[in-house]
Parts: sequence; structure tokens; C-alpha cells
Amino acid sequence: MDRHKIVLVHGYFRTSRDMKKMKGYLVDLGYDAICVGLPLTFSEIDNGLSKFSLLFEDIVKKLDKKEKISMVGHSTGGLVIRKFLLENSQYINYVDKCILISTPNNGSEIADIVNTYLKVFPRVFRTIKSLVSDKVAEIDSLSDKDIKIGGIAGNKSNLITSRLLSDISDGRVTVASVKHEDLDDFVILPYNHTEIHHRKETAEYIHNFIQNDRFK
Repeated sequence: MDRHKIVLVHGYFRTSRDMKKMKGYLVDLGYDAICVGLPLTFSEIDNGLSKFSLLFEDIVKKLDKKEKISMVGHSTGGLVIRKFLLENSQYINYVDKCILISTPNNGSEIADIVNTYLKVFPRVFRTIKSLVSDKVAEIDSLSDKDIKIGGIAGNKSNLITSRLLSDISDGRVTVASVKHEDLDDFVILPYNHTEIHHRKETAEYIHNFIQNDRFK
């Protein structure tokens, strides 16, 4: 396998530590995996995006010849990746594949509820504002970009927050919200939102997609 970096982006209210187990699995599969830490709790996504752009620029500068980069985002991290690809066209040629895990590509029902009925929370935890359905809908399609994108959703609804959701979900994000027109392949795994990115099976699906453009 050619040298291949994978940049791992954590989700809302998390840090780079949340992607360390996935990093270990991917390293065992032969990848050079990098966990990045972004301000995705008290700031809107655009602030995290600015930091991510700087981190990615530094990664590109250190690339070996013919080395490829793929990106894996969990939850809100997947939205960061989508916005990054739209707003940083100068890096498109460096990106091979993108995998979005439990990403609310069509908006978060929970964020909608919190933003409507618990308005104090979005004022403090400002990332919530970037997850409401209307805001996420403003992110343009990547269909004109020459990048393969895969989506992974979970359907284990054993989290308390699953009671707030109207459809099959991983307890935080519905399967329907993960599905998106930009995805070249899509798979559903039997895990909840907090465990799906910590599973070896998920890493193996990521590996399959990077190598074959398909999850299976």
C-alpha cells in the first residue's frame, strides 16, 4: 500500500483524544493517522474550520511525494470536513477520500429542539447553532468535486437522547440525517453515537472504502 495519511476530526464537545482508539486501529492497518483538536464546544463551526485549515496546510507542507491524504470525521467533525472542502479548493488535489461517521449531514434534530426550547444552551455551547437543520442546509453540495465520500451511520438507539428523535438513529443522529446526495457509498453499523468511532469494525470499513471506493 502506498503511503497514506488519514486526518481524524472529532465531534462536538470532544477533543482529539476521542479519536485515539480509531487512530490505533488505522495505524495497525498501515496508515499514518493524525488526530486534530478543534474548538467544537463553545465556538461555532467556522472557528474550528479556521484552525483546521491551518493544521491541514501544515500537513500538506510535510507530505512526501505521491503521499495521499484522506479525512475521517465523527459527527460534527464531518461537517467541518465538508465545509473545508468547499472553502479551500487549493487543497482538493491533495485529498483522496473522505469518510463521515454519524455526521448530521441534514441537520441535528436534537440541536433543533435545544435551539428552540433551551435557548441558554446555544448561547454557551455555540457549536449547537451550527448543527440546526437550517444552518446545515446552507452547506453546499460537493458533487462537483472529484473526491469520493462515504457515509457511516449507526442504528443502536440505546442512548437517552434517542427518545427525542423521530426515526431510526444511533441515539444522537438519525440514519436519515447521515444520508446525503454527496455520498458515493453508505453503510449502517449496529453501534450508537458514542461508540461507533471506537470500533475496529468501523476502521475496517474505512480501510475498504479508501482502498476500493466501497465499504464492502
